[in-house]
Amino acid sequence: MNFRQLFCGFVAILCFAAVAPALATSANVTVGTGGAGMSFSPSTVTINKGETVTFTYAGGGIAGAHDVHADDNSFRCAKGCDGDGHGGNGNLSSAAWTATVTFNTAGSFRYYCENHGGPGGQGMSGTVVVNDVVVTPPPGQNINGGISGNWFDPTPNKGGHGFQIEILPNNGILVIWFVFNPAGTTQNWIYTQGSYDPTKSTVTIPAFLEQGGAFPPNFDSTKLTAPSWGDLTLNFTDCNNGSASWKSNATSLAAGYADVTFPIQRLTNIDGTTCP
Repeated sequence: MNFRQLFCGFVAILCFAAVAPALATSANVTVGTGGAGMSFSPSTVTINKGETVTFTYAGGGIAGAHDVHADDNSFRCAKGCDGDGHGGNGNLSSAAWTATVTFNTAGSFRYYCENHGGPGGQGMSGTVVVNDVVVTPPPGQNINGGISGNWFDPTPNKGGHGFQIEILPNNGILVIWFVFNPAGTTQNWIYTQGSYDPTKSTVTIPAFLEQGGAFPPNFDSTKLTAPSWGDLTLNFTDCNNGSASWKSNATSLAAGYADVTFPIQRLTNIDGTTCP
């Protein structure tokens, strides 16, 4: 019996609470705020070269569809970004979406919503200020048994989901992501298991979305399916901090699994383990 079969017999739901501030490696902008739903918040953010800005629209706002379009056409994003190679684009969308843009050049970059603004700061617009400072990333933490435990997203208001990580014998790793579907109507149990390189701080493993289960006594393991969901990547900067990202191929299962990177932070550890 492998670990996926073992875990198919029960579902453990963990409550992940935000207990620490977010890592200062990116900025976040909320799209469609304000009384009329036609603002970016904050309207100006400041980052350093090589850092990112994540734009998030909750969808269904009173102002309708939004996107973000740079004055200099360096980015145009909504459900993905034009030319990102992942099938997304910057077409106006009234559905929920998230897009992350990396800024590798110093300067001031103005952007706007094509539906409610225009270039040069007209209407619904914002600015990203990029300092001419290159932030040297901290040294990575090689994956080891001490990484095991529960990890969560420490970003403000994002602490309600997270990962159970177990480092297994023979360089194996098991990760269960307790999260929700894009529509916010049900819990998702995304399961991953694979191998890691103990000389590296990053691991990419295949992910599957468990489906077909029911609450006991109606649980029937023969009805379970685990279609491929994509790949999950975890990167550890030290024993208590890191990041999570993914590439989902789950468009046939549900829309909305946009490719995003967010910080993760340790919530619990396993008694008797040490890191490093």
